[in-house]
Amino acid sequence: MKLMWFHLMPYTELPENFRGKHPSVWVDIHSSLFDPKRAHLMYNDFMDELEYAAECGFDAVCVNEHHSNGYGLMPSPNLIASSLARRTSDTALCVMGNSLALYNPPTRVAEEFAMIDCISGGRLIAGFPVGSPMDTCYAYGQNPSMLRERYLEAHDLIVRAWTDKDTFTFNGRYNQQRYVNVWPRPVQNSPHPPIWVPGGGSVETWRWCAEKDYVYCYLSYYGYKIGQATMNGFWNEMSRLGKDRNPNRAGFLQFVGVGESRQHAMDLYGAAAEYFYGNCLHIDPRFATPPGYTTEATQRMGLESQVAKAATYTEKFNTLAREMDAIVDNGYVIIGSPDEVAEQLREVATQLNVGNLMLLLQFGNMNKELTRYNTGLFADKVQPKLAPLFSEWEHRWWPRPMGTAQRAAVPAYLAAE
Repeated sequence: MKLMWFHLMPYTELPENFRGKHPSVWVDIHSSLFDPKRAHLMYNDFMDELEYAAECGFDAVCVNEHHSNGYGLMPSPNLIASSLARRTSDTALCVMGNSLALYNPPTRVAEEFAMIDCISGGRLIAGFPVGSPMDTCYAYGQNPSMLRERYLEAHDLIVRAWTDKDTFTFNGRYNQQRYVNVWPRPVQNSPHPPIWVPGGGSVETWRWCAEKDYVYCYLSYYGYKIGQATMNGFWNEMSRLGKDRNPNRAGFLQFVGVGESRQHAMDLYGAAAEYFYGNCLHIDPRFATPPGYTTEATQRMGLESQVAKAATYTEKFNTLAREMDAIVDNGYVIIGSPDEVAEQLREVATQLNVGNLMLLLQFGNMNKELTRYNTGLFADKVQPKLAPLFSEWEHRWWPRPMGTAQRAAVPAYLAAE
């Protein structure tokens, strides 16, 4: 099983009265709450944490894209990933991802992802999200009814730009380019870097992943208990389409806190969990479900997005978020001793049939020291117990970097360590 260290990069210093005084953490969050001098510290701490996770031996480090919010300070995950490409040596770089419909032209994604793949020697996982309604429809002003069409057309242009050896002309509904000839090209060319698609439970996304043979990733806020229904739906759809149950077809995100004991973990991570569920998911309902964003097939199946849950049931979830016991009991955050966490995560991976487990070991306002403690303890005591899981399955969706002899020399400061 692949164990991947995911960072949302949340703004860690929202005021204590944020939820009561401000209507939303996304889209119209007031600029006066952002302090660039404090963000300087946050960004550098976040980068240190990602690099430390790579040093600890996680299979991948993961970053993602969001806009106009205090939930995640990465409007450009490619900037972070390009730095990680230089500051790490063997860890896969999962950019989860670039919201394709927001790029004009989308060949910008093809170029920047190719740069990251070249710098890293072929370690890129290319994430292609449709994007949250807050980011795409409100912060970037895209028409929700056209969003998926824009996304699919952008995908086709990017993949062709990576794989077509000759300069070509592209005439789509949303993109017209007389000369498409991206330089650089990615290292991974069989036929291109692995593509993973994060989603919230769209039936069309499941079917599209099956058609294209891409990995589907459910990036859950609310843990494995609520995530079970979505993953059951995914695997049922894969069976209907004649696909095997290779667990590496799927990824799942889970919050985790490891301590010496369950009570120790409760004490360590309670404040950070309450900050995340109380502040970082404080989304105004008017931004959650723009008309046309959710597809008809998904509505007919009765699947509700996490964003809609966070917004529609804001008061309910924020009430729970003020009580760490409820957060843990509902499965939002898995906590305990290393043995307890390993057993719970083994059960989660088995029940959900997920071979790519994305771990949030930093969440909310967790500081750098606590993040390093959580990350290091997980790597030392939990990861070895989980890594052999699903070893009988081939992982066809993992990066295939160049051989060591072909790659640039490791930077001197890493070689010395």
